[in-house]
Amino acid sequence: MDTLITFGIGGLICLFFLVGYLKSLKKKEARAREAVEKGKLFSEGPKAQHPHIDSNYCIGCGTCTSVCPEGDVLAMIAGKAVIVNGHKCIGHGLCADACPVGAITMVMASPSMAADMPHLTPEYETSVPNLFIVGELGGLALIKNAVNQGRDCVDTIAARHKANGAAHPVPGVHDLLVIGAGPAGISASLRAIEHKLNYITIERDEIGGTVAKYPRQKLVMTSPVEFPMYGKFKKMQLSKENLLAFWDMILNRADFNVSTGEKVEDVKRGEDGIFTVATATNQYRARAVILALGKAGEPRKLGVKGEELPKVMYRLIEADHYINKKILVVGGGDSAVEAAMGLASQTGNLVTVSYRSESFSRIKERNAKRIEDFMRSGKLRVLFNSNPVEFKPESAVLDVGGNLQEIPNDFVWIFAGGTPPNAFLKKIGVGFGARDLTLEASKEAKIAAAERNQLAQAAAH
Repeated sequence: MDTLITFGIGGLICLFFLVGYLKSLKKKEARAREAVEKGKLFSEGPKAQHPHIDSNYCIGCGTCTSVCPEGDVLAMIAGKAVIVNGHKCIGHGLCADACPVGAITMVMASPSMAADMPHLTPEYETSVPNLFIVGELGGLALIKNAVNQGRDCVDTIAARHKANGAAHPVPGVHDLLVIGAGPAGISASLRAIEHKLNYITIERDEIGGTVAKYPRQKLVMTSPVEFPMYGKFKKMQLSKENLLAFWDMILNRADFNVSTGEKVEDVKRGEDGIFTVATATNQYRARAVILALGKAGEPRKLGVKGEELPKVMYRLIEADHYINKKILVVGGGDSAVEAAMGLASQTGNLVTVSYRSESFSRIKERNAKRIEDFMRSGKLRVLFNSNPVEFKPESAVLDVGGNLQEIPNDFVWIFAGGTPPNAFLKKIGVGFGARDLTLEASKEAKIAAAERNQLAQAAAH
């Protein structure tokens, strides 16, 4: 009898915890289904590199959902991992790394998701022979991808150079010209040094490209990356400052051949196969050209009256340069909310965010949580369903839900995205259209798998 009572009590305890566990699963699934409905608002799905989940192998452990830096990209439904907000995914690949049974591989969006993109071979070559595109302009986001592509692209160029018997040097003709000194361009430049190529890199702004324009302490990498000549960054997370310190170290190299403040206006390939690259002040000749321009291009203007005023800007470099100011931030993406929070953290600033939609729906999970805290604490205010109508020297006029509001204002930052340099690419002969990115996806997945194997082997030793 005592034994039966003991078993009965044990069974009740087990049942209590089982019921609690099943309730928590139900709540998680309910939240996941809410996320699915939210995700339907963006039916275009993933834009580029994203996880493919093989449900036959998924064991429902939920590890992938917990490691994603972007929040609710993945969720557990009916005991399986599924993509619920694909538009948020930017291809970190941490979910694939974390999956204990290998049920996740990183793949590319379907060709319909990549419409109106440059035609590229698996070697990143455009429709113009020996003209290459690397970095996000080619369709893959993330600094890590840009670094890998810059390196691999120069390997291809160096192999061709060698196969041609290291073509006889021609005075004034470089083996390689790199346009852009962001992560992809720097990686390509370092690899060119390794291969002892006669190269030059041109940058219209400053070394570091888009990274140099990020707000202070912005996380720029969330997985290890390996730079030519310098080896692997072993930190899982790197800030803008970490990376720019590395850029500064590179700048001190005597063989890092870069010319800044030069915007490329034209690229022409002659009948002899030699490119002529024209800037406002110089002309360069090269046997091969790598375009590492980035995708943002020129900041997109709103066409609002007063937008030409000096107080209206499109990039925020250092938030702490602005104190005791009345500031308007226009936009609802990650760049806008990060800038707004950075400015709101400075002494005496009154920050207002104007966003045309009714809620922030496309920002990273960590930014969504932070800006909610800022709004709740009164550090900044957000005017949803609003649009700027006019910028005046000492104020800004907004249409808020159909009503005009004029607020005192010292500075305006507009984050409306950028205009990709597609017109420039078409002008220089680069072919465009829908691309089947399966081969690229396979290559990226194989590279990621090889890196994981190397790390595992290194850890074992």
